[in-house]
Amino acid sequence: MTALTASTPVTEPVAMGPDTFLIPNLAPADDVYVPVNSMLIRGAEPIVVDTGAPVHRAHWLEQVFSLVDPEDIRWVFLSHEDADHTGGLDEILEAAPNATLVQNAFGAERLALERPVPLHRSIWREPGECFDAGDRRLRLVLPPIFDGPATRGLLDERTGILWAVDAFGALTPGAAHHIDDLPRDLYEESFAEVNSSVSPWHQWLDPTRYWRHVDELEALRPTAVASAHGPILTGPAIADAFDRIRSLAAQPRILTAGLSPLDQLLADLS
Repeated sequence: MTALTASTPVTEPVAMGPDTFLIPNLAPADDVYVPVNSMLIRGAEPIVVDTGAPVHRAHWLEQVFSLVDPEDIRWVFLSHEDADHTGGLDEILEAAPNATLVQNAFGAERLALERPVPLHRSIWREPGECFDAGDRRLRLVLPPIFDGPATRGLLDERTGILWAVDAFGALTPGAAHHIDDLPRDLYEESFAEVNSSVSPWHQWLDPTRYWRHVDELEALRPTAVASAHGPILTGPAIADAFDRIRSLAAQPRILTAGLSPLDQLLADLS
């Protein structure tokens, strides 16, 4: 993954369901792109779900504010403290004075090492807990894979749309944000690589115990799945993605072919 270039496609919000929008951005990776997504839920109390990467900050703010007045935002859900999820956090909290930050204690402690965390504007929630946002209830869940211990996903119980954070990632050829718009070979190959890279600990999992966790999440029957680094999943693609995640248990880590990320970056800059 390299810095943005002039040829990086410009992205626009994508409607996912009632009052729900994917906020997509892209980062170049050779001749394809890594999605860097977040989500917005409009409704009685609008909810920003993660805040993108710093490199996309200006465009990310434009996308969000094209859909909702910042003073109407009531919630900012932070799945975890990684930079590609906190890029617009300070700016959205400043622009949205009525917003409450939904995080957890561990994430807040880790985030505080970089910036002051507005604890007086926060609530802490863990997987299995919920919070009410006027016309809907949001349930926190533990995604099937994750790269940070503070990670929590989010299920909108009104629409059934699931924010899966870093799970179900795959590369894209450009501004194609739905599973049906991706080349099948690119999706199948990159899904395995991306998800293995995010959670290399899958190689040590006991399949029986792990499948029980995945089964519990799939049993929530999401109507659509969005993630930070993959396409929108709907219909049969949801069950297929869960099966692909299950298949990683106890399998060797999948290493991306070719140059190391540092070698690739240096080559791009030369």
